[in-house]
Amino acid sequence: MASLRDIVRRLDQTFEIKSYGKDPAFSRFIPQVYEGKMDWEAKFEPAFTELFNGLMIQGKSEVKNVFLAVFPTEGVMDTFIEEGEPGDLLFMHHPLLMECGDPQGDWGRGFVPIKESLIDRVIKNELSIYTCHVPLDYHRTLGTSQAIAEAMNVKITDRFVHDEKHGDIGIIGEVKETDTDEMIQKLKGIFDIPYVDFEGRKRKIEKVAIVAGCGDKTAWMKEAEDLGVDAYISGEIHCNIDNDYGRKRYEEVIAYAEHTKMSLIGVSHSASEYLVHETLMRSWFEKEFEFNRIRLIPQKEWWL
Repeated sequence: MASLRDIVRRLDQTFEIKSYGKDPAFSRFIPQVYEGKMDWEAKFEPAFTELFNGLMIQGKSEVKNVFLAVFPTEGVMDTFIEEGEPGDLLFMHHPLLMECGDPQGDWGRGFVPIKESLIDRVIKNELSIYTCHVPLDYHRTLGTSQAIAEAMNVKITDRFVHDEKHGDIGIIGEVKETDTDEMIQKLKGIFDIPYVDFEGRKRKIEKVAIVAGCGDKTAWMKEAEDLGVDAYISGEIHCNIDNDYGRKRYEEVIAYAEHTKMSLIGVSHSASEYLVHETLMRSWFEKEFEFNRIRLIPQKEWWL
């Protein structure tokens, strides 16, 4: 058992939550998706409504169990509510569900709100939720891309997608010589996915670039290719969101893929960011505090 106050203070310090200011994505999307549907500012903690990272919902003061997940899907929320005891904490990367789309199925709707009924059940059951988006992506040792690099045994040689204040999201490094087909099989195993999204060329692979989550930006792909990368690995190669933005981004990658020499491999946005919870964040919670259990909540479907 641990104090919620101590856990929040330690998380805030570790990820330097305040130094990031307002989260650039969720400071826009949370007001948008809840507009006219729910008074989100009344439901969420005051500091969260300013920064859009950190303690989102505050329950009882003592935490017996911690739950780890990426997106607040209905399945994830139901599991947390049904299994959680008063005071238990759910740590997530995202405060909203993001339907990114399935490269072999339906396109997604983009950001989707948590149902008010689920939020009310969390509050009624005196449970807590903490989310950490951009600060987790940038963290040097606990980052989303860092977790992928470690799982793949990548010898890190460089970093890219640079921000002057916070550092780099992407990782570049060397791997034991392989080829595209073997790499795809390895990634399917690491992320427990039935298939990958693929564009570009099949080739020998010795140098990779890694960007967890939304890596479907051709500027980032070009930056990696200019650094001699053989395979670009990300949560998303294509944006499969069913709107003008998603279709524009999709066409940009199609055009880029026609002339790239790299293998472009997507492992799903959700799965690419779940890995850090399964590995680095689980170990962090185990090391920092004593709980009855740490419960991972994987999604039923990684491509959605």
